[in-house]
Formats: sequence, C-alpha cells, structure tokens
Amino acid sequence: MSDTSHPASLVAAPAGYTEWLAELKQRIHASQQRATLAVNQELVLLYWQIGQGILERQAQQGWGSKVVDKLAHDLRKAFPSMQGFSPRNLKYMRAFAQAWPDADFVQAVLARLPWYHQLALLDKLQALDQRRWYAEQAIENGWSRNVLVMQIETRLHERVGRAVSNFSLRLPQPQSDLARESLKDPYRLDFLGLGAEALERSIEDALVQHVTQFLLELGAGFAFVGRQVHLQVGEKDFYLDLLFYHLKLRCYVVVELKAGEFQPEHAGKLNFYLSAVDSQLKHPTDQPSLGLLLCKSRDKVVAEYALRDMNKPIGVAEYLLVQSLPDALQTDLPRIEDIERELQDVQDADNAPTGNNA
Repeated sequence: MSDTSHPASLVAAPAGYTEWLAELKQRIHASQQRATLAVNQELVLLYWQIGQGILERQAQQGWGSKVVDKLAHDLRKAFPSMQGFSPRNLKYMRAFAQAWPDADFVQAVLARLPWYHQLALLDKLQALDQRRWYAEQAIENGWSRNVLVMQIETRLHERVGRAVSNFSLRLPQPQSDLARESLKDPYRLDFLGLGAEALERSIEDALVQHVTQFLLELGAGFAFVGRQVHLQVGEKDFYLDLLFYHLKLRCYVVVELKAGEFQPEHAGKLNFYLSAVDSQLKHPTDQPSLGLLLCKSRDKVVAEYALRDMNKPIGVAEYLLVQSLPDALQTDLPRIEDIERELQDVQDADNAPTGNNA
C-alpha cells in the first residue's frame, strides 16, 4: 500500500535523479517532435497522392468538376473526425500535385514542411526554381508560415548575396562564399516605422528596439552582441555602431550605419574597426571578422573601387526605410479562385444538353 502521508513533490530526490529527469524530458520532447514530423510527412504525402489521383482521372478519363465535390462529400462521410477534405482543399491538393510532379522531391524535401507552408508556396510564387529555393530555406531556417510569406513578399531570393564586397579577395573558399551569401542588398528596415530622412542614431535606436525583427532581416546565424561597443586603441576611444556574432561563419560582424551615400572613407574607418576587433575581441579559433556598411545609397562602382585594396573583408549594402510591399507575385499555376472558375466552367459544360457527365 502506497504511503500517502508525503506528497510526491516533497519526497527527496535520490542522487542522480535530477540529471536523469532532465534526460527523460529531453528524450520525450525529441520523441514528440519526431512524431509530429512523421504525422505531417504522412499528411503531405497523402494530399499529394490525392491531388495526383484527381489530375490523372480528369486527364485520362475526362472526369469533370463534379467529381471533386462528390469526393469531398464521400471522404468526409467516411472520415468524419478528419479535417481537410473540403472541396476547396481538394482543389489545393490538385494544384499541389500539378506544381510538384516529382514524387521523390515531395517525399524527401516538401514533406518536411506543414501543409499551410505548401499553400503559401503555391499562392505566392511563380517559378519552380523559386518555389524550390524558398522551400529549402524554410526548412533550413525553421521559418513559420508568416515568416515564409514575409520573405517571399520582400523578394529575399533577389537580395541574398547581392551586397558589394571584397570577400573573394580577402577570405579563403568556402568561407568567402558563405560570407557573401550571409549578406543581402538591399536590407528592408521598413518595420522600424521611420521616415526616409531618419538620422543614423535614430535608426540605430530603432534597430535595437526591434532587434528581433532586425535579426530576422539579417538572416540565419546572426546573434546580437551590443551597440556602441567600446574599443580603446592607444589613448583614444572608439565605438562600434552594432556588433554581432555569426554562429555559422564563426566570426564577429561589425555593422556601421550611414544615413547618406556611401563614401570611400567609410570603408577605411570600418577596416580600422575590424583590425581592432580582431586584435581585442576575436578568439584564436574565430574566423576573421566581417564588416557591413549599411548606407542609404551607394554607387556600386565606387564601392568596388573602395573595397579593392582594403585588407579586411567588408560588404556594402543599401537599406530601405520606407518601401511599399511589392505586388504579389503571380504563380504560374492558377490561384484557387482560378481553379474554381475553371472547374465551374467544366461543370457548366457537363450540365449542358450536349456535354459529357462526370
């Protein structure tokens, strides 16, 4: 018979119990994550197979649009506790299978993304290579659906690796390629809510206040170290605007803000800062520190000339404080409204006296 005189929470833990409990919690959490991932993979593959089946039968056997509504009705009747079998979602499954004809890629890559991520890729993107790129980035960086949509709408694929830099001259491979891909141009800072004429200190203040969003814009791997970081060189004091550490590149990244056009002397000053950081902050196991000059505008040729003979790796990019979102990218597949309209046209033809039945 159990002893109920002492609540379990008050029983003294034996030696090693705390460590074992922590290990069990970690195992249970990992098991839950694997189970969730497995369920999602099965669901995505099932939806692809259903969509592929609809496509094949409509193409080969001439089934009309009424089969989708009938299938939705019959599946919901057979599986009343399952969601996702509405006519609208079945049409998305059809579009999903049409967008991704490669079953191996669906199973190996896409099945790792939740269904609503798949819908965002369908609705927002135009080309297959873009959809592939964003799908792989979403998996690698663990983006939520909202973050995925934001990255698509701000055209991340057009900005990554576009900053002017001297990385190929100052860093060995593959470090130079990794560093180049870690920067973008331009940087979207419209989440700060500042006007186009904002001063450097105002931008810096706002970036620190919105550091989570700024880290998201910087990209995966950046960790915030501090602002106005003090360095003493000789008898003089210097202050870095913003200092980050890049976990993948294993190096410090010094970010300097310029609320105007890039000038060659900006690169010289940042080169000096990087020398000081490498001397005073860099650990022997760290890679060479990187510099990023964020300017309101820059002449690409002037920037290239300015960086050519700098001995430290530096990138130059523009920032945008006020920028309306670009027009939504149109998919080369029909939107769900187009699919419904297409199927309605087929249904009208089915119901016509001379038409074929589904």
